[in-house]
Amino acid sequence: MTDSSATPPQNGPVRLDATDQRIIEQLQADGRLPYTQLGAAVGLSEAAVRQRVQRLISTGVIQVAAVTNPLMVGLRRMALIGISTTGPTDGIADTLRGVDAIEYLVVTAGKFDFLAEVIVRDEAELLAVTNAIRGVRGVLATETFVYLDIAKQTYTYGVH
Repeated sequence: MTDSSATPPQNGPVRLDATDQRIIEQLQADGRLPYTQLGAAVGLSEAAVRQRVQRLISTGVIQVAAVTNPLMVGLRRMALIGISTTGPTDGIADTLRGVDAIEYLVVTAGKFDFLAEVIVRDEAELLAVTNAIRGVRGVLATETFVYLDIAKQTYTYGVH
């Protein structure tokens, strides 16, 4: 399958029919499923399912990626960092995107302006990342929530 980062997602929602949803469900279970098996599972030919998958990728509906287990690659500390800021969030977001340890960054409403998920080797690296975030112009405060366990993690949203 192709890398979707080369094609920007289209603006606005994309209409998905029942076949698109079944394709997505199959790929969520196994992103390496050959087009022949994927087509058979959803009732399409290999060519038709390939075309649909390419459309789903190019419109930004799906991204096919390998998800690593952080613990298996030596990253033993995971945390969510709430970030309070002042002023517009655009420039702050641009700077935070450059922090390598931030895996997921969202602009939020409420107590925090941003939530950043970080995955690092140990507490010393977590402290360094937290200090880097605190050093960003416009950041007022951070609150770190260290993960003790992951009780549930799925990647099956968006098709129901």
